[in-house]
Amino acid sequence: MLLSKEDTAGTYTKYFPNLKERILESIDEFERELDLNTENIAAQALEHIHSGEVILTAGKSRTVEAFLKKAATKRSFHVIVVELAPFYTGHDLARSLATANIKTTLIPDSAVFAMMPRVNKVIIGTHSVMANGGLKAQCGVHSIALAAKHYSVPLIVCAPVFKLTPQYLCSEDQEAFNKFVSPEKVVGFETGAMLKDVELVNPVFDYVPPDLVPLFVFNIGGNAPSYVYRLLSELYHPDDYFLTAN
Repeated sequence: MLLSKEDTAGTYTKYFPNLKERILESIDEFERELDLNTENIAAQALEHIHSGEVILTAGKSRTVEAFLKKAATKRSFHVIVVELAPFYTGHDLARSLATANIKTTLIPDSAVFAMMPRVNKVIIGTHSVMANGGLKAQCGVHSIALAAKHYSVPLIVCAPVFKLTPQYLCSEDQEAFNKFVSPEKVVGFETGAMLKDVELVNPVFDYVPPDLVPLFVFNIGGNAPSYVYRLLSELYHPDDYFLTAN
């Protein structure tokens, strides 16, 4: 059972008429919203992508994929996809965009800084949007955001509002924030004898601070990171900020 920090006990003896019906109605509404999230974000694509632009994205995001394909129905542009090693999810996105007749170039992570001066916009997805407007994104996105800021290239994050979280990055302790998977994709097991004294880590996520994120495109419209706190207040009850297991 989860209780708010201020409460030490909970009671379920009070009767609520039609509680089951209300819960089912809320679940149905939430399911409809989930189904329309990507479509509502993609509908805003023509406001942000113009003909002849060079767009850089990274990895595979279904929301960004739909966003780019929607813009391609009316605009002609070039997409540069960063492969995001060692998971190489960018390969799937590049293949999908090329199949949709969108001019696409796949580049390694190491080429991001060299390619950034040719880019008009950076459009990325994210795993979650943190309470301060920062991102918990795919590993490699932080360096892309830094390169974009260095060259004053606008960066747009496409994310549905359900990815908002009341969590903050409380410290730089990556073990608490991140997820680590097998380093086999970084260095093969066949080199184990040579690297037996080396500690290998393979993080899944990057933290991107809010000062590197100029604009969010949510399914309810565009907002700056400074407005995230207001969206959180509409999405979460205050008790959701202080949960403790009992």
